[in-house]
Amino acid sequence: MYNAESISKVLKGELLQQTGNPEIEHILLDSRKLSFPETSLFIPLVSSRRNAHQYIQELYEKGVSNFVVSEPVPEGKYPKANIILVKDTMQALHALVAYHRQQYHIPVIGITGSNGKTIVKEWLYQLLEKDYNIIRSPKSYNSQIGVPLSVWPMKPEHQLAIFEAGISQPGEMEHLEKIIRPNIGIFTNIGEAHNEGFLNIRQKINEKLVLFSKSDLLIYCKDYLALNECVLNFHNLVGKKDNHEGGLQLFTWSRKTEADLRIISVDKSEHHSRIDALYQTIPIHINIPFVDEGSVENAIHCWALMLHLGMEHSVIQQRMDQLGNIAMRLELKQGINNCSVINDSYNSDLGSLTIALEFLQQQQQHPTRTVILSDILQSGKSDASLYEEVASLLQQKGISKVIGIGKNISREKKCFQQITGLKSSFFLTTEEFIQQFNQQDFQHETILLKGARIFEFERIGKLLEQKVHQTILEINLSAVTHNVKQYQSLLKPGTKLMAMVKAFSYGSGSFEIANLLQFHGVDYLAVAYADEGVDLRRTGITMPIMVMNPEPSSFDAILQWNLEPEIYSLHLLKQFEEEVQLAGKTAFPVHIKLDTGMHRLGFEKKDIPELARLLSDNIYLKVNSVFSHLAASEDPAMDAFTKQQGQAFFEMSHELQKALGYMVIRHIANSAAIERHPDLQLDMVRLGIGMYGIDSADKMQDQLRPASTLKTTVAQVKHLVAGDTVGYGAKWVAKGPSVTATVRIGYADGYPRRLSNGKGKMLVRGQLAPVAGVVAMDMLMLDVTHIPDVTEGDEVIVFGNELPVQQVSAWADTIPYEILTGISQRVKRVYFEE
Repeated sequence: MYNAESISKVLKGELLQQTGNPEIEHILLDSRKLSFPETSLFIPLVSSRRNAHQYIQELYEKGVSNFVVSEPVPEGKYPKANIILVKDTMQALHALVAYHRQQYHIPVIGITGSNGKTIVKEWLYQLLEKDYNIIRSPKSYNSQIGVPLSVWPMKPEHQLAIFEAGISQPGEMEHLEKIIRPNIGIFTNIGEAHNEGFLNIRQKINEKLVLFSKSDLLIYCKDYLALNECVLNFHNLVGKKDNHEGGLQLFTWSRKTEADLRIISVDKSEHHSRIDALYQTIPIHINIPFVDEGSVENAIHCWALMLHLGMEHSVIQQRMDQLGNIAMRLELKQGINNCSVINDSYNSDLGSLTIALEFLQQQQQHPTRTVILSDILQSGKSDASLYEEVASLLQQKGISKVIGIGKNISREKKCFQQITGLKSSFFLTTEEFIQQFNQQDFQHETILLKGARIFEFERIGKLLEQKVHQTILEINLSAVTHNVKQYQSLLKPGTKLMAMVKAFSYGSGSFEIANLLQFHGVDYLAVAYADEGVDLRRTGITMPIMVMNPEPSSFDAILQWNLEPEIYSLHLLKQFEEEVQLAGKTAFPVHIKLDTGMHRLGFEKKDIPELARLLSDNIYLKVNSVFSHLAASEDPAMDAFTKQQGQAFFEMSHELQKALGYMVIRHIANSAAIERHPDLQLDMVRLGIGMYGIDSADKMQDQLRPASTLKTTVAQVKHLVAGDTVGYGAKWVAKGPSVTATVRIGYADGYPRRLSNGKGKMLVRGQLAPVAGVVAMDMLMLDVTHIPDVTEGDEVIVFGNELPVQQVSAWADTIPYEILTGISQRVKRVYFEE
């Protein structure tokens, strides 16, 4: 048990204030994720952009009474709090969890590598859960923050731990090693991921190997030459130290050379792979229900560990054959009856439930939040204690309705029924729920599906999710978050961020993106028209919203929904002021647009005196910001013009602000200018297409992650002979025996007709296939003659990670903005968070 006094001793901190000794069970790093205030310890982390000490007051008011701080706290400000002062809160977090880890003497498996860490971890859980009570990293929690949050929940009832560790620069693994301290290590592979922080690939390997400095066993594949050489050197350096009893044992596997587990062959059928090997001179084999190379490699790592543990090979074979897909993401889809459905129906434990509930909590589009939850298996707690904690968690997260499925949760239904305002119903099996399912029971709500694999909640998902056209646009919310943080890291302290969500958020969807941005503390949103802003307000977005193209017909909506119009002319200013006056409002926020050279909208220099006269001492309007628009900030050849625009903006905004007599926010920098023209960041910047992983200046592209993937499927495959024609106008003629694939996308979905006749290409089975013939309204054909085994139902990538939208726009002689915003509304958006 921990309390403020014992934690202070562990951290060697100064106990500034102690008003009691309540038990501390939970570490809280994000004020938005508070679930159990009475038993939480808040550790405010400090970065170049954020200082979480600012949230202490808010959390104290919500009932948190335990804090570890690195800044002095005014005496008496929090009279009921326990406050520990340390030099560095991140170091304190690491030290506390490293101490906690030292209290347990169970097998701990540490996993690192470039790819496959999360899959190997989750597969090991599937393979070993019948033999051990396992604690594991939730999702992909493998960072300097994720690892401590993974290890802290270790309890005496756990018999095995599996944690993954990832790094992005030298020096980080040393901290993670002390926290995980693995007995057994798995190095999955080495690749190009996260290379930018290292001098070369060997430096990256050596840094990752630090995780196994005190391990007894390391499992790895000898076939990666650089990895094998680095491991052997590492083994010589640390494997035989006096303080390392028995040394570090290496367990190797290889498809090319002699190894502890020598892979003889991998034979693939349509849906399965048979892997034959020699182990201790004995022929053995496994079958896995996957055929891709990544899955084969991940399965062999798991196989090696199970062999090391001495498991019966018949058991290994049986469990390998039953390996299931790992849901690497939380998916948000449109549901029946105007519902939203979050599908996380492949596992169920307290850690992943908390993460899923936090994602549910972000969704503001519906006032009702529903959780459909299965039994939580092998938690190590009594059912009464487990479901009491689950019920408390649902209450803390504001859940409106819970549907429990399973014998255990049904037996403990009183835990849920005693919570005021929480509707609950229970079913013994998924089949029982499906038999009694009524669509009308789900209306205008956000529904989280959270179930263990054996409950087959995907069957419930099919009932709740709206039927989706096979052409979909996937939006990676984690990528959007990553990109926003990349740009935030470039901002000067105090600079605000306005996110552009106009044009359906560049085709990505309005409220889904706005919810994410609101959750992550973006300062402002901007939309093109008032109806976009009204839609956001209706879905629960409360942050300030600027309307860039206000029309007189929309003034009522702007005033009713507290939107903030851009004012760009004297005529518009007078019209809006009159409307505000008639509505009986005062000091209504507006944003003044200045024309500094783009000559689209805005006040020119000659207008400033009259504008200043109308706005000074104006009781009806209050200027929240003054801004302008850069015409060519991404183009080095136009830097002189950009500088000229910046100078004009400084002069005009200064004159206006002087007349107003109060401070206003000034902003002119767009996505490209944030990086290329830091002197123009001023009080706020506007982030647009950069949020979605596209840098028009191309200087930051390697640091961004594409957020959108447009994909479709093959409807039919045709085998043609020389002279056969394809499509309208018979524009494409087969020159010899040919194969075409008809795919489910056309110009009505937003695929440009100008990409007809070979100009555009798509990815089929990892290879580029050119458009054959003319793009039709709903379909187009691809020439797949050179791609073997294309079949109906195959996935086709229109653009995404492997085929950037920038390339597609180049083929179409346009810009990525046009491609993204042109994706029609009939293409369903599927949102997911990794």
